[in-house]
Amino acid sequence: QYKFRDLTIEELKNVSKTYPNFTFSMNTYTFKDGSQKDLLNFSGTVPVKYGDFYNIPIHLWILDSHPFAPPICFLKPTVNMAISVGKHVDAHGRIYLPYLQNWSHPKSTVIGLIKEMIAKFEEELPLYSLSSSEAARQSELLSYIAKITAGETDMKSKTKLGGGKNEGCFNKITVVGAGDLGIACVLAVAAKGAADKVVLLDLSEGAAKGGTMDLEIFALPNVEISKDLSASADSKVVVLTVNSLGNAQTYLDVIQSNVDLFRGIVPAISHYSQNTVLLVASHPVEVMTYVSWKLSAFPKSRVIGVGANLDTERFQYILTNLLKAEVLAKDAWIIGEQGEDKVLSWTSCNLAANETEAMAARNSREKVANRAMEVLKGKGQRSWSVGLSVADLTDSILKDKRKVHSVSTLAKGCCNINSEVFLSLPCVLGTNGVIEMVKLEEDPLLQEKLQSGAGSIHDLQQQLKL
Repeated sequence: QYKFRDLTIEELKNVSKTYPNFTFSMNTYTFKDGSQKDLLNFSGTVPVKYGDFYNIPIHLWILDSHPFAPPICFLKPTVNMAISVGKHVDAHGRIYLPYLQNWSHPKSTVIGLIKEMIAKFEEELPLYSLSSSEAARQSELLSYIAKITAGETDMKSKTKLGGGKNEGCFNKITVVGAGDLGIACVLAVAAKGAADKVVLLDLSEGAAKGGTMDLEIFALPNVEISKDLSASADSKVVVLTVNSLGNAQTYLDVIQSNVDLFRGIVPAISHYSQNTVLLVASHPVEVMTYVSWKLSAFPKSRVIGVGANLDTERFQYILTNLLKAEVLAKDAWIIGEQGEDKVLSWTSCNLAANETEAMAARNSREKVANRAMEVLKGKGQRSWSVGLSVADLTDSILKDKRKVHSVSTLAKGCCNINSEVFLSLPCVLGTNGVIEMVKLEEDPLLQEKLQSGAGSIHDLQQQLKL
């Protein structure tokens, strides 16, 4: 029941004239919420020049409010093609373009959409050829993704792809993203010696090529570089370092670009390593950890962000080694949001036997802590320093150390926070991620700061399209 039937038919006639190879049909489309609707759709190929000419298969669904709503667009790879996840395509094959986001009738048309699609695909080819063994794995992954779309996924499924090629790797880590941060994480994790194997997933097309080329030249033991998401199979920890390099105009646009990027990566990663711990280092870490949690459907304990681990380790080091306050350092934590809005907290309140002595001890503690914060101020987080922090966290997880770290975890229920937001809090880490949250000293001002930060993050998340 198309509301604007005549307009829709007229436009599809124009599409048919321009692209006579397209075939039209009426089929049932299943939305993310499980609802279904019979919609017009068409399939065909569009010519793309990327060195040689390629025919890229696409599948467009026309909503019943067309032409006032944009089509839903997908790649339709054959069994010997694989999707190249990028700025405009996710692992499901769904296509995201500025033209779709800015759709406005009568300026926007399907013909115009296809032209932009071709232009973007000529900048970044969305498909590549598979070997026969890779094609079999791709077919299985596409089947799995189809089940996700239809809401039929069994997250406890034991299905594994890749023919068991990673069996025997007891402690395997995958780092997603081959930028400076990703390479720093690989080097730090390899140096730490906690993993039997480290896989670097390079999903880019050239920006980080120099770094990955050097890793290939100066081969490190047990380090593998791959562009195939299936290479991550059976990882104990997957570190997400990717950030979108789009031309976003606002902070919200930047984050939305990252969300779109994660939408093409996290579901596939979660399928290949269904018992992994996701460790998020992408920015902003609180929001992207929340996004990873939602897209993976993992329990909250197995999705954490690097959060304030680096700041906390630095802060405790300053207290112990520069200010000679080792006793205080054991109970001192940087929590909340990463960056300028971080908060100092304590996990012990046993300051003294009576109120007067307790007040004096608290004042003394605060003076030392303020001095430490001044020393900490201005110390930026470089890629290699974050890489060392990531290696520290993965070491605690893989070796089941039960060590306390300040990491981004689901804060709902803590400090009267009622929204689903991730904040850095002291957590005991082990093989399955967060084992328990360490109780903080009761402080009304601290709770107020955390609630304020949680409110800002929640407001931002509400504006994102997952």
